[in-house]
Amino acid sequence: MNKIRETMLGLMLAFSTSAFAEEAGSFKESVASFSSFVDGFFSDYTGWFVSLIFKSVPVGEANFPLIVGWLLFAAFIFTLYFGFVQFRQAGLAINIVKGKYTDPNAKEDGEVSHFQALTTALSGTVGLGNIAGVGAALAIGGPGATFWMILCGLLGMASKFCECTLGVKYRTVLPSGAVSGGPMYYLSQGLKEKGLGGLGKILAVGFALMCILAALGAGNMFQANQAHAMLSYAFNVPSEFGVITGVVLAALVFSVIVGGMPSIASVTEKIVPWMAALYIGMALIVIIANIGQVGAAFSAIFEGAFTGAGVAGGFIGALIQGLKRATFSNEAGVGSAAIAHSAVKTKEPITEGLVSLLEPFVDTVVICTMTALVITIAGLNVGPYDGSGLTGVTLTAASFTATAGIFKYLLALAVVLFAFSTMISWSYYGLKSWTYLFGESKGSELAFKILFCIFVVIGATIQFSAVIDFSDAALFAMSIFNIIGLYFLMPVVKKELHSFIARVKSGEIKAYKK
Repeated sequence: MNKIRETMLGLMLAFSTSAFAEEAGSFKESVASFSSFVDGFFSDYTGWFVSLIFKSVPVGEANFPLIVGWLLFAAFIFTLYFGFVQFRQAGLAINIVKGKYTDPNAKEDGEVSHFQALTTALSGTVGLGNIAGVGAALAIGGPGATFWMILCGLLGMASKFCECTLGVKYRTVLPSGAVSGGPMYYLSQGLKEKGLGGLGKILAVGFALMCILAALGAGNMFQANQAHAMLSYAFNVPSEFGVITGVVLAALVFSVIVGGMPSIASVTEKIVPWMAALYIGMALIVIIANIGQVGAAFSAIFEGAFTGAGVAGGFIGALIQGLKRATFSNEAGVGSAAIAHSAVKTKEPITEGLVSLLEPFVDTVVICTMTALVITIAGLNVGPYDGSGLTGVTLTAASFTATAGIFKYLLALAVVLFAFSTMISWSYYGLKSWTYLFGESKGSELAFKILFCIFVVIGATIQFSAVIDFSDAALFAMSIFNIIGLYFLMPVVKKELHSFIARVKSGEIKAYKK
């Protein structure tokens, strides 16, 4: 009887194992088939749009995307027009974030504090662009790309200042106290004041459509996909288990975004400082452990910025990659951050413009530079950026783990946190664009939130390239509609700036003791 029982148990075990293997194989095929279908669809029907947005012109041995030039030129114009406001008023901006100019007894429209608005917008920009994007830039453009990232970040501070001031000035405060603002509102209302209502409406609708697409793609699917990719890299999680990662992330995202902007801000003000501290702390450990290479790393960055010796594309390649990744990372001129900053509690639009100019500095000048230094130092030691085949998040991960193996796991945690924070912020950007087009009803809001969470699962499940190309194109397309409006409206911002600074100097606007 024992032998019969053992035989039966053996057969049952073999059958169940075989059945499981068959089911697993079938699941893998289903995921691969779905992934191919989605990617093929976007490749077949949206390729023209991607080509249009990323239209390039030959410059030396490289191709320069016109959309990057569009953003960089605007940042340069705003920097000059506002008299280098990002440098002259940096101290005032920091004091505003600290709450020194916030009257504790005043009741002002808005939903969040200056600090909460800043961390919410930062959570949308400080993300995988700082990790994977910088890795991609240095893999192609070499360490010299870092210099151009820093320059673009410094100039982009003026773009953020302009768009976020307008976001507060033209926002709509609903009867419930909730706020809707951003480019959709200042494009339509601001240009209407100038007798250009028709143009303003076209720009606003175009921006809103592109923002929804970018929210579902670059701000959602890409984040979930790369988070699972990092988990697979660090913990050997099978790629086909992405659906589990997606469901967990979607549940976490929904639990936050269902509460609206106050809930999102409450989470971001806690998570952003910690995730930034974790990442910067890791980078500092690598830099200190390799302190003897720091001088050589900076030399490689500055030499590569202008010569690009041994780097694909040379000087132009470094310039293009640096500018491209910086504009993608800090989103200055894209208009997304203005949506978050519009919800701030203030009656002075210029205060939030000043607060927002700190974002590109933190995102690009500090965090992206930290990443670039780690990669460059590793390159001096083992040379991962000069042809070893690594790029993106794998290059960054390899550069960290070259100093200590445990960084692979800490970086995985940082990537998940960055992805999560980016998703909850971009859900708000997409939601406000959605309600601008389809109405502010609770049903409309819930429909978008559910749709957004479904796309989290899809993003973590499939492997794609054309989908990301399309969502990247939508993100950059937002800047076309936004910057056209900014050129018309920047005199409004300048008037607000002069008025506010004059009242601060006269003592009419005073600092409060904390």
